[in-house]
Amino acid sequence: MTDSSPAPIGRRRVLIAGSAAAAAIGVGAGTAAARPGTTAAGATAPAPAAHAICTLTKQLTEGPYYLDHALVRADVSEGKPGVPLQLALTVVDRDTCAPLNKALVEIWYCDALGEYSGFVGNNGHQEPDNGKFLRGGVLTGADGVARLTGIYPGWYRGRCVHIHVKVHTGVTLTADGSFTGGNEIHTGQLFFDEKITQAVAKVSPYSTNTVPRTPLSSDGIYGNGGTAAGLMAVTALGSTPSAGYRGTLTLGIDPDA
Repeated sequence: MTDSSPAPIGRRRVLIAGSAAAAAIGVGAGTAAARPGTTAAGATAPAPAAHAICTLTKQLTEGPYYLDHALVRADVSEGKPGVPLQLALTVVDRDTCAPLNKALVEIWYCDALGEYSGFVGNNGHQEPDNGKFLRGGVLTGADGVARLTGIYPGWYRGRCVHIHVKVHTGVTLTADGSFTGGNEIHTGQLFFDEKITQAVAKVSPYSTNTVPRTPLSSDGIYGNGGTAAGLMAVTALGSTPSAGYRGTLTLGIDPDA
């Protein structure tokens, strides 16, 4: 089953952020000028520096594999075999470029064989399915960064390699390791450079996934406006693909969406 076309965004406002966005203050090349914010007392706050321009983060389809577990955890791997992956996703206010503190960044994606938890078998492989592997999220810190770990995604028929992401604000953490309430302010997807995916695809267990892999250039979601929105900057953690990778991206978000 493949992701459908993006659903209409309606009144929700979003921004487009490329992998070149600066991590320190969440700025990057773009045309949307930042405007002054206000203090708690209502006084006008100083405008960001002239170079502090935030770019829009494209909203993309949620797809058919989302499960509302609301899991709060930094490591989503649950022992699934694969190439290690570290994510550092910076969430910033689209208007001020200021980092958003305590925003819940949630991810979900398929394993090396292209299977999503809760839907195992859809990509032609049979394996244990607890409905929760490779799903979870964490709060951003004062720097706006959400740090998560897992494995490099695999692929399933009709889609390139990708990770789904949602951003929530105003959530309440619960004692059972989940969250409740809040506002869902962004839904998107994260993408990987094709050369890196080609190298990972040669490593077991990815190499045992016989389903044809769709490259970035042929992906309907990535090619339909997703290019600038979610192509991460990815760096190697070692000298071989098996050592793993670290992906970073800045998401410019409308916190009032």
